[in-house]
Amino acid sequence: MANRRRVLAWIALLGGSAVLLAGARSSAQDQAPSRRDFNVTARRYSFAPSRIEVREGDIVRLTVAAEDIAHSFTVDEYRIAKRAAPGQPVTFEFRADRRGTFRIYCNLQQDDGCRNMHGELVVQ
Repeated sequence: MANRRRVLAWIALLGGSAVLLAGARSSAQDQAPSRRDFNVTARRYSFAPSRIEVREGDIVRLTVAAEDIAHSFTVDEYRIAKRAAPGQPVTFEFRADRRGTFRIYCNLQQDDGCRNMHGELVVQ
């Protein structure tokens, strides 16, 4: 009972501040980073899906599989350059730590069509 009186006294002393602090904590928890898993298929000079959307702070786990010839999954701004050969998918993780729309492309030059492979990583 004495503890309850102390708490009520603190709430009265702080006024609405206690409510604001509680609301801020709950809002921060709602936006906590999460882990996002994606399977990306590279074939015939395209990525599927070609657009990956995540939130800033998310841990992104990608599995990239090439179906026809070797392809890479490259995002310069995140210093990602992963190569997948047919039948040998590659899995990796990174933290989406900056907002923006970033170009995904294949950096291999073994076939002219590789230059046309692109997509986008959107970090909101």
